[in-house]
Amino acid sequence: MAVEVGSPAPDFALKDQHGALVRLSDYRGRKVVLIFYPLAFSRVCHGELSAVRDEFTAAAPDDVQVVTVSVDSVFTHRAWADQEGYTFPLLSDFWPHGEVARAYGVFDAEKGVAARGTFVIDGEGVVRWSAVNPISEARDIGEYRKVLAGLS
Repeated sequence: MAVEVGSPAPDFALKDQHGALVRLSDYRGRKVVLIFYPLAFSRVCHGELSAVRDEFTAAAPDDVQVVTVSVDSVFTHRAWADQEGYTFPLLSDFWPHGEVARAYGVFDAEKGVAARGTFVIDGEGVVRWSAVNPISEARDIGEYRKVLAGLS
């Protein structure tokens, strides 16, 4: 079961594509769009993260941070970010395998990957919106804009 709206977002510390440790609490005071995805270099994930890069981050307010998480390694994330020009954090939930995805209730233990969970977290660390899509179903980033506009 996914973390409920109105609940505190579980804090975490994961390495990004450059090996830097990133904590959710590092973004206190900013809104966070936390995006879990199954695997780098896969078709649907590529489409989603490219849409985030091309259509969302450039137009997002300065107080919004996109953070993505998958069970891929730091090295996989670095190769993918370099290839695709992703500048937002791609965090590795590699080991313990899927621990953060589990904390958010979006880990698919049968497949060993995160489901397509999205959480909008306010500046105080509270989940204000969430959606979980099946692994095969892309998300609509237009929803992120609507939710964030409602939080302003």
